[in-house]
Amino acid sequence: MQNAANPTLPGVADGLVGAIGHTPLIRLRRASEATGCTILGKAEFMNPGGSVKDRAGLAIIVDAERRGVLKPGGTIVEGTAGNTGIGITLVANARGYRSVIVMPETQSQEKIDFLRMIGADLRLVPAKPYRDPGNYVHVSKRLAEELGAVWANQFDNLANREGHRLTTGVEIWDQTSGAVDAFTCACGTGGTLAGVSLALKARKPGVRVVLADPEGSGLYGWVKSNDLSISGSSITEGIGQSRVPGNLEDVLIDDAVRIPDAEALEQVFSLLVHEGLSVGGSAGLNVAAAVRVARAMGPGHVVATILCDGGARYQSKLFNPSFLRSKNLPVPDWLE
Repeated sequence: MQNAANPTLPGVADGLVGAIGHTPLIRLRRASEATGCTILGKAEFMNPGGSVKDRAGLAIIVDAERRGVLKPGGTIVEGTAGNTGIGITLVANARGYRSVIVMPETQSQEKIDFLRMIGADLRLVPAKPYRDPGNYVHVSKRLAEELGAVWANQFDNLANREGHRLTTGVEIWDQTSGAVDAFTCACGTGGTLAGVSLALKARKPGVRVVLADPEGSGLYGWVKSNDLSISGSSITEGIGQSRVPGNLEDVLIDDAVRIPDAEALEQVFSLLVHEGLSVGGSAGLNVAAAVRVARAMGPGHVVATILCDGGARYQSKLFNPSFLRSKNLPVPDWLE
């Protein structure tokens, strides 16, 4: 007879928290065939909140609970491009907390609508650079202080990367039976890249870790020449930085590649049409970077990357012909 105090059956996730992580690692056929390598995408869009940021939301909340700063009925505040806010809100709902989410008003309408739908107290602010006091990160910090709430601080809170070190990186290692040769990933907070780098390099120091960066971000220059100068712009959301987040400090990164929007979108559309995988812009950028790294390394290698979230979250942008034309980006045939 099942123990009433522990009713979870083997193979059954224990609530929302038990369903976060353990996502499949999918062989990307066309990218693999084009390079002679095995290119693998970790299907983070299969998390309950639809993105890799569910892991960060869970790790940050559990850490705050352990430290005793987040107590029953408490409030957690975060500044986010959207996905971390969704992850935090869902985990907060499941664990009895209130969430207040500060987000730039320029993010996709789908993310805005979803956050409101799941019960976040959403505060939209004008998009401003990090150096401006009105930047969403600074606004969220001040708001947390005013409310006497916990500030998640995903960019500099090392619980973020620690969550990925303990889960995402270990999963990639186990799923490839240690055969992974390289890992590529874009950075917003840096948590995913940092955590996976720490996990993989502890097990196999020769694993090549490559930061994928959009135009309009300074991290490519930081890795290549310690120069955070920025040029250009990108339609991708939630990735790219004008500073080095705390999660990236003291982490081994072997190289960086800069991926223009058109190259990222080519992968987004190819994955959808040819492989049935609907992903967002950052996932397309990550796959484009994996292809570049695979070609540089030569055939026979195993390259893993992150499929951060699904395409439905960007329908009004990435799959909107009018928006794409306004940015001088290619429009796929089926959207014409």
